Amino acid sequence: MRFLPMFLDLKAGPVVLIGMGEFLRAKLRVLASAGARIRVHAIDGNHHLGLSAEDAARIEILTGDPLAADLSGVIAVVCAGAGDIGVAMSVRAKALGLPVNVMDDLDHSSFIFPAIVDRGDVVVAIGTGGTSPVVARRVREKIEALLPARIGELAEFIGGFRKSINERIAEFPLRRRFWERVIDGPIGAAVLAGRKSEADVALKAIADPSEFARADKPEGSVALVGAGPGDPDLLTIKALRALQDADIVFHDELVSGEILDRIRRDTTRVAVGRRVGRPGIGQDAINQRMIEAAQAGQRVVRLKGGDPFVFGRGGEEIEALRAAGVAYSIIPGITAGLGGAADFEVPLTYRHEATRITFLTAHKARDAEAADWSTLTDTKMTIVVYMGVSAAPAVRTGLLAAGRSPETPVGVFARVTRPDAQGAIGTLRDLPELARRADGGPAILIIGDVVRHTGSLRRQTPNQIISDLLDAAE
Repeated sequence: MRFLPMFLDLKAGPVVLIGMGEFLRAKLRVLASAGARIRVHAIDGNHHLGLSAEDAARIEILTGDPLAADLSGVIAVVCAGAGDIGVAMSVRAKALGLPVNVMDDLDHSSFIFPAIVDRGDVVVAIGTGGTSPVVARRVREKIEALLPARIGELAEFIGGFRKSINERIAEFPLRRRFWERVIDGPIGAAVLAGRKSEADVALKAIADPSEFARADKPEGSVALVGAGPGDPDLLTIKALRALQDADIVFHDELVSGEILDRIRRDTTRVAVGRRVGRPGIGQDAINQRMIEAAQAGQRVVRLKGGDPFVFGRGGEEIEALRAAGVAYSIIPGITAGLGGAADFEVPLTYRHEATRITFLTAHKARDAEAADWSTLTDTKMTIVVYMGVSAAPAVRTGLLAAGRSPETPVGVFARVTRPDAQGAIGTLRDLPELARRADGGPAILIIGDVVRHTGSLRRQTPNQIISDLLDAAE
């Protein structure tokens, strides 16, 4: 490590910035956004810096030879697009013991600019020793994706209580445990969720901070997390954070292995789902196990394919958690119907052609037989059927009996968003055969005129898609 990361107190004095063009303006924007007082030498004479009135009030425009400028009280010198003047300024600054940065010139720099993640009171600096700013920016993007948007608000919130709590807890280790419990528990979660007033009340309600810190039993909670349709890159950032924080994860069988790999390695994983022909442990048992784990102080994730509230029985699980007095949160996921539509470029709505969408489930034939198909005959309605492969014959029978045209376009899309995704399109008349061609589930059925707009069947060309539709229509 050549460059030691440190944070400069910009209230200690002004920064001298020398340079020209966009290089100077880019560094000026960084310094101004950090609240620095800046003395600017624009060596090309262009003083149109494009700053807001607030930022401009902290900027002093200097003329004359920058090498003769007064550097008393200055805390750092920055040269951006300054050419030979930058090199000479570096020699002068180093002679005075001032930190200096000459853009893209490590030999004449005593500090470098990192890539910055700015979350208010939380700032992350990423450096590559000046060797590759692009790599640093890519790392910054990854960190920005992982950090909660309100992490700075959490730091500010804790800062508001820190002095009073520290005065009430003398022992440093106990003090640290107190703040760990606050940050990792419901109080920290409330701040990150934007419920700062609720967190404020909860922290003030802690009568004995030392006893709170000594509590043997941590506060457990359950997060219902939507895993999406299969592609791990479709996990939400919030879902990924929950998987990284979890002590135990109860997951469905249909959650892909690639998504399970995003769980922290030392987290306990429990498969509780079921697939056709293979019974699971039952919903009541799942509820009880989640409750017991949370009551034991564990951070629990209930990981469900798609979205917990779209045919995922999330509502039943929330009611059980409420009844047990267990803290919970809900993290939505991309449901399979939306994921499949995007994957195969099927617009679920289309101007003047499809103005309504109905989502339904037909896990078994009796599910399809029980549906009121008479409400689903509108030709401007797109029907998305979950778990409909086994019930495909009953779905066809129900819709045809209700009056839907046998020529209605239909698509069967299996394992959507995964590398082995497959689709087959045709008409309602041929739905059972299309379902057989799906070659295994899970699969969704999309029924309606919008299927004509399908843009991708992975292994089929557009001509083959058109040919399939024409063959089905004959």
